[in-house]
Amino acid sequence: MALQDKLNILRSNIRRMQSVAVAYSGGVDSTFLLKMAHDTLKENAVALTARSATYPEREFHQASEFAQKIGARHVVIDSEELEINGFSDNLPNRCYLCKKELFSKTLQWAQQNGIRHVADGSNTDDLGDYRPGQQAAKELDVVSPLQEAGLNKDDIRILSKALGLPTWDKPAFACLASRFPYGQKITRESLRQVDQGEQFLLDLGFRQVRVRHHGNVARLEVSAEERGKFFDAALMDRIYEKFRQLGFLYVSLDLKGYRTGSLNEAIDTGESAKER
Repeated sequence: MALQDKLNILRSNIRRMQSVAVAYSGGVDSTFLLKMAHDTLKENAVALTARSATYPEREFHQASEFAQKIGARHVVIDSEELEINGFSDNLPNRCYLCKKELFSKTLQWAQQNGIRHVADGSNTDDLGDYRPGQQAAKELDVVSPLQEAGLNKDDIRILSKALGLPTWDKPAFACLASRFPYGQKITRESLRQVDQGEQFLLDLGFRQVRVRHHGNVARLEVSAEERGKFFDAALMDRIYEKFRQLGFLYVSLDLKGYRTGSLNEAIDTGESAKER
């Protein structure tokens, strides 16, 4: 399907909603969806963001600034995942528990304020990896307009660039809880370690980063093209010292580099290795 055809389908689907609350994180997908919803429905499109320990302040501030820039109503709710029963145990259904709580709160707000639909930014690329959060969305009738229009991540970046959105080339982001191997306890302190570690790497000029938390080991993932930056003894020493200060005993570089859902490689999802 041609990109323009997908865009026309998206606009038509949004128009039929009449009113929508967009689960808005400030990432590439939800920013594009919010822009399209706001352009189509004006004041009947609301950006709804949940703040918690798993959501870095830098992401929140960027999201808030964009919503304000385009004139979209921005509602912020508290959604503390660590208080959800079973979430901090970090079992493979962690994302399901989180999304069930988040979407339930979002739906409650929407119903109380006369909003007909809640939408998330899932796209067709999200259909391949292990994503239990999508099951929660289906159970609660949360709609995925980008997915329904057949849009993938590359499509969304192309369209975002054409619209002049600042997120068109923004690196992929997922909540900080995704940095922990399943079964490893998630705490406020370990989330702080990850958040501050990633911020440090970003401040050094790296664009795509993940600090995978393996107890006393920090496994650093950066984009494939940025791996060569580590071949600098002074820089490696600086990074090592910072992560020691954060509480890690060992610091390692993942030689393969960043890839989506790398921690899912350790579980059997019933899908082929290619699909992961």
